Amino acid sequence: MARVALVLGSGGARGYAHLGAVEELRSRGHEIVAVSGTSMGALVGGLVATGKDAEFAEWASTLTGRRVLRLADPTWSAGGAVTAERLMSTLDELVGEVMIEDLPIPYTAVATDLAARREVWFQRGPLLPAIRASIAIPGLFTPAVVDGRILVDGGLLNPLPLDPTAAAVADFTLAVSLQGPREPHEPTSPARGFSVRRAEWAADLRRRFRRADTTLDDLADVVPLQPTDGPAEAPTDGVDVRPDVRTSEVVSLAFDAMQSLITRYRLAALPPDVLVTVPLAAARTLDFHRAEELIELGRQLTKVALDDAER
Repeated sequence: MARVALVLGSGGARGYAHLGAVEELRSRGHEIVAVSGTSMGALVGGLVATGKDAEFAEWASTLTGRRVLRLADPTWSAGGAVTAERLMSTLDELVGEVMIEDLPIPYTAVATDLAARREVWFQRGPLLPAIRASIAIPGLFTPAVVDGRILVDGGLLNPLPLDPTAAAVADFTLAVSLQGPREPHEPTSPARGFSVRRAEWAADLRRRFRRADTTLDDLADVVPLQPTDGPAEAPTDGVDVRPDVRTSEVVSLAFDAMQSLITRYRLAALPPDVLVTVPLAAARTLDFHRAEELIELGRQLTKVALDDAER
């Protein structure tokens, strides 16, 4: 049995893979002695620290596209599209009111202070507000206001928070990055598992969010997240504007591109002992109806990484 410091990165629904990573660690008898996380990594990390991750995984695996839609609580006046109150109510039912300093495992949630332009590490105080601040994806979830500070997703500055666990007394550090490179010309993963027809899903989105169905698959081919070979040449006949590209799609891809670059710098500065890399193509940011397959993906990727490290 080894003592493990666990680092869980940001990446929306791909963060379900964190749950699989934890399952694999426990199946080998390893003990998690410290955990830090950003965004979805902070959410899963908090559940790991409270011992409620298995219950959350069971609940998440029941989510369909329609149930995910019902969890959304749209708003049009508070700096984001969704308040996340229903999600936080679900988490409150799981963990209740708990203080970070009372957790059996040292825990850090990372958020971003927009005005100060710096990271905020939550290592004391109520757990759920810390998670809420860390998951506030700009433009999607409304920001969290804590002590007068406007806080958003920690992935804006630190998508893979290795620093908080650097001093942990552990045999090794395992980090799970959700910003793995996409192979050239590889499309984003198609949405799977919807129990409603595509047209019905689009109708629900238009009614609830006044947005059309997403086209991330097509957009990923037009705006790849990998550099092209050689310098690009500016067009001589102007720039085309695609009317089907939605703001949410552009924000999601831009956020992924930014986090991928920052993650590479973070890994170069403070490499973990074991790195599990979940590719961007595994799922889109909002594919929260795909928990079961992403949990299994996380388990398999972690198994391979640990097997390689033990050779």
